[in-house]
Amino acid sequence: MSVSAVSGGRKRLSEGLTVTQKVFVRSRNGGATKIVREHYLRNDIPCLSRSCSICPTIVVPDAKNELPKFVLSESPQDLKNIGKHYTVLDTNIVLQAIDLLENPNCFFDVIVPQIVLDEVRNKSYPVYTRLRNLCRDSDGKKRFIVFHNEFSEATFVERLKDESINDRNDRAIRKTCEWYLDHLAKSEIKIILVSNDRLNRISASDEKFITKSLYEYVELLPNSDEVKESMPNLDSSQYNKDAESINEFSYPEFYPTSRIMGGLKNGSLFQGNIQISEYNFLEGSVNIPSFSRPVLVVGQKNLNRAFNGDQVIVELLPESQWKAPSTVALDAEHYDVNDNPENDNEVDANLIADSQRRLLAENAITAQKSNKVQPTARVVAIPRRSWRQYVGQIAPNSVDTQTGGTQNVFVILMDKCLPKIRIRTRRATELLSKRIVVSIDSWPSNHKFPLGHFVRNLGGVEEAQAETEALLLEHDVEYRPFSKKVLECLPEEGHDWKAPVDLKSQDAIAKDPLLQKRVDLRDKLICSIDPPGCVDIDDALHAKKLPNGHFEVGVHIADVTHFVKAGTPLDAEGASRGTSVYLVDKRIDMLPMLLGTDLCSLKPYVDRFAFSVIWELDENADIVKVDFSKSVIRSREAFSYEQAQLRIDDKNQTDELTLGMRALLDLSIKLKQKRLDAGALNLASPEVKVHMDSETSDPGEVEIKKLLATNSLVEEFMLLANISVARKIYDSFPQTAMLRRHAAPPSTNFEILNEMLQKRKGLSISLESSKALADSLDRCVDKKDPYFNTLVRIMSTRCMMAAQYFYSGAYSYSDFRHYGLAVDIYTHFTSPIRRYCDVVAHRQLAGAIGYEPLDLSHRDKNKMEMICKNINRRHRNAQFAGRASIEYYVGQVMRNNESVETGYVIKVLNNGIVVIVPKFGVEGLIRLENLTKDTSSANFDEVDFKLTFTQIDTGKQREIHVFDKVEVQLKSVLDPVTSKRKAELLLK
Repeated sequence: MSVSAVSGGRKRLSEGLTVTQKVFVRSRNGGATKIVREHYLRNDIPCLSRSCSICPTIVVPDAKNELPKFVLSESPQDLKNIGKHYTVLDTNIVLQAIDLLENPNCFFDVIVPQIVLDEVRNKSYPVYTRLRNLCRDSDGKKRFIVFHNEFSEATFVERLKDESINDRNDRAIRKTCEWYLDHLAKSEIKIILVSNDRLNRISASDEKFITKSLYEYVELLPNSDEVKESMPNLDSSQYNKDAESINEFSYPEFYPTSRIMGGLKNGSLFQGNIQISEYNFLEGSVNIPSFSRPVLVVGQKNLNRAFNGDQVIVELLPESQWKAPSTVALDAEHYDVNDNPENDNEVDANLIADSQRRLLAENAITAQKSNKVQPTARVVAIPRRSWRQYVGQIAPNSVDTQTGGTQNVFVILMDKCLPKIRIRTRRATELLSKRIVVSIDSWPSNHKFPLGHFVRNLGGVEEAQAETEALLLEHDVEYRPFSKKVLECLPEEGHDWKAPVDLKSQDAIAKDPLLQKRVDLRDKLICSIDPPGCVDIDDALHAKKLPNGHFEVGVHIADVTHFVKAGTPLDAEGASRGTSVYLVDKRIDMLPMLLGTDLCSLKPYVDRFAFSVIWELDENADIVKVDFSKSVIRSREAFSYEQAQLRIDDKNQTDELTLGMRALLDLSIKLKQKRLDAGALNLASPEVKVHMDSETSDPGEVEIKKLLATNSLVEEFMLLANISVARKIYDSFPQTAMLRRHAAPPSTNFEILNEMLQKRKGLSISLESSKALADSLDRCVDKKDPYFNTLVRIMSTRCMMAAQYFYSGAYSYSDFRHYGLAVDIYTHFTSPIRRYCDVVAHRQLAGAIGYEPLDLSHRDKNKMEMICKNINRRHRNAQFAGRASIEYYVGQVMRNNESVETGYVIKVLNNGIVVIVPKFGVEGLIRLENLTKDTSSANFDEVDFKLTFTQIDTGKQREIHVFDKVEVQLKSVLDPVTSKRKAELLLK
C-alpha cells in the first residue's frame, strides 16, 4: 500500500486518508500505556442531495452491493428572505425538540451530522432511536439524512490543543455546514444551522451559512403559529413575557457530580430506581441491595422532582425521621387542583406545608406506634430520567376561557402516580375534553411542576379510538404501521406462498438449501387448541401410542425464523416491539399480519413449516427421549378450548385424532401433578373477558374467564417444550442462552399479607420453599366463603417477584430457577409469532441441532443484554396495556348498568378502604368521605386492619376489616377533573 505524507498528522493511503491519534491511558499501578488509534477518512461520502451532479459519479456500493439513495430534494422549502434551504441540526435541538422534528408539518430536508447522532446516542438512547427511525424511514416528505462527517476528508476536524470536546464537536458541525454550502453552490440552496447554543451561533457569525435558534427558525415558517404549539418549554421566560418574578417555592438543588461520585464510593449515598406508590403520589420507594426493605422517600421536597421510574441518588435522613409506609390514599389528579398555572412557583408556602403536613403528621403518629418503621431518604440527584411522551387532558379550572390567546395551563396525566405538567398553548379552550399527548422539557428547581409542551391531539374523551391510542401511548406500545423496508423483507409471493410438496425437489432445494434438513411430519395427526377466534396459531400437538406402551408426543411450533432472518429490518422491528399486544378490541402485532395470521400460523388443512419437539413418554409421563427438528406439518383441525373439550368428552368419538387428544389430556394431568408435587404455584388474578358486539364493536357484557381441562392440556405441554428447549440451548450456548427466571420472593414482601391473615383468620403463608408456599396457600380456606382462597392467591400474586428474561451468562446456574413453576431452568419457545424471546430461542435451538449457524448477535453478551432488557420492558408494558383496555371497556359496559355486587376488602387505609369486585375484575378505593359524614370521628386501627366510622345512610357505627365480604353499589362515573371513566364503589 503506497503511503505519502499529508499535512496535519494525516497519512495519504491509496484508498484515502488516515488520522493517527496517540492516547496515553494511566494504569492502576500508576504507569501509562500508549494507545495508537487510526481513523480512516474517505473522499467518496455523498451529500445525498438530488440537486448534486458530482456525488452520483463518485459514490460506491455498500457491503450489500447497494447504492445509497439520494434523499434531499432538489427543490427544498423556500422561506421568505432566505430562499430554498437545507437544515443542519445541532445536538441540543435533537435532544430538546425531537417531537417537533417528527411533526409532519415542519422540518423538511434535514441533514443530521454523524457527530450529532453520536452525541445524542450518548446522552439519550430513546431519542437516538427516534432520530434513527426518522432517518431510516424518511419518506418523500420529511427527507432526513445522516451525513458521515467524521469519515469525510472534507469535513473531519481534529481537536485543537486546550479545546474541549464539546467545542471541537460544534466546530465539526459548522465545518459540515460550510462544506454543504460550497458543495451545492451551483444549486443556490442555502444552509441553515439550527442551534440553541448561543456560543455556537456566535462562532458561526462570520460564516456564509445562516444560523438560527429554534425559536427564530420556527418564526420563519409559514405555519409558525401551529408549530409553536410543539415548541419545547425550556425556559418560560423566553416565551412568556409575564415571567415569574417571585420564587418563593423551590426544590433543593441537586448535588454536583463530584459529591455524588464520592458519596456512592464511601457509602453515604445510594443509587436505585424510584417507584411511586399507587395509593400515594407523595411517597416513593427505592430498592437498595444493602437494605432488606425499600427505602422510603416521603413528601414533595424529599422526592425533589423525581418521576416514577427515574434512576435516583438518595441520601438517608436522620433516624428520628424514619417512618412506616403511608396509610393515606392521595393521588396527583385531585391534589392542588386550584393551582394557578400562570404562576406555578408563586405559592403560599404555609398552605403547601400545612396541607401536606396534616396528612404526613397522621402518618408519623401511626408509624411511632408500630414496629414497621423503615429508613427514609431524600433525592439528591437524578442521573437518568424516565421521561417519555405522556397522555393526559387539560385541567378545565386552569383555563381562562374569557381572554383566549396563548396561556399557561395544567395537563393532568392518565398515570395517577405522576404530577401535572405545565404547558403553554393558544389552543387551550379548543383542547378541553380532549385526550392530548405532551412531552416534558424541564423541571427547574423554582417550579412546583414540570414544564412541557403540546405534541398532538388524539381525539375526544371517551371516543373509543382516542382512548385506545391513549393507552397504547401511555404504555409505550409501538402501534404505527410497519415501514416499507420491513414489508420488503416478506416473501414476494405474499399470501400465495406455499410449503414445497416434495422436500427432495431439486428446484425447491435450490431456492432453500436447508429444506433437505427438514423432517416431513405431514403424516402425523396434528391439531391446534386455542382461544375462540384465534388466527395467529403458534402451536399444535399430536400424540399416539407406541408398540412398547409408551407415547409419542409432539409439540409443533410455527417456524417464524424461516421468514424472519437475523439482521434484517423485519428482525429489527420484531426485536424493537418485543411482543404482540392484545387489547379488548384489537391486536397490535409484533410481526406483519402476512406472517402472523397466514404464512407462519399453523392453520388447518395446509402445509406449514414448524419447529418440532417430539418426546417418547412412558405411562407416568416421564421423558424417555426427546428429539428436536425443523419440520413440515399439516394440521388436521383447529379447535377452540371448548370444542376440544367436547370432542374429548364425546364417547362416540373413537377416531385416531380424538384418541390422541385423550392421551394428551391424560398425560397432561400427570405432568401437572408432578409439577405441583415439586412445588409449582397455583396463583390467581382477577381475569375477566369483555364480549364485543360483532356488528357495532360496542362492548356487550363482562364475564369471568372460565378454564377448562383443555386449557391445562395445552399449558402443560407448552411448559414441557419450554423446559426441554431451555436445557438444549443452555448445553450448546452456556453463556448466551435465552432463558427466563423467576426469583424467590423476599420474606418482607409477604409481611403485611401474613399479618393480615394471622390477625383476621389465624392463618399464615410459609416461605421456606415454593412447595411450602403452595401447601400453605392450599390451607388458606374459609369454609363459609369458597372465594376466600382465590382472594388470598390474588393478593399473594402481587407479593411475588416479576419473572424476567435473561441470558445464561448473567447469572449462576442456581439463580436460573423459575420459582413459580418449580423448575431449575426455563425459557419461552412456544409463541414466536407474538414474542421475540421465542424467536431468539428458535435460532439458538437451530444452531444447537446443527440446522444452521447461530447469528453472532445471539452469541454476544452485550447484545443479548440489550435484547433482554428491551423485551422485559415490552412484556411488562403489554400486560399493563391489556389490563388498561379491559378496565376501560368494563367501565363502558357499566355505564348504564348500575348494580349492587359482592366485593372483598383487600386494604384498609387511614382515609378509606380498597375493595375488589370479582364479577367485573375491578377494584377501587372507597374514600372515607363517602363512608361517613363525620370523618373526624372515624378511627383507623392499623394493628387490627380495621376502620371504624358512622355509616352515612344508617347513622350506625360500623367496623370494616380486611378480608371482609361487603355489598357495594357499583357504577361507572366520569371524573370531572381527570375525564377518566372509572368504577365508583359505594358501601351498602
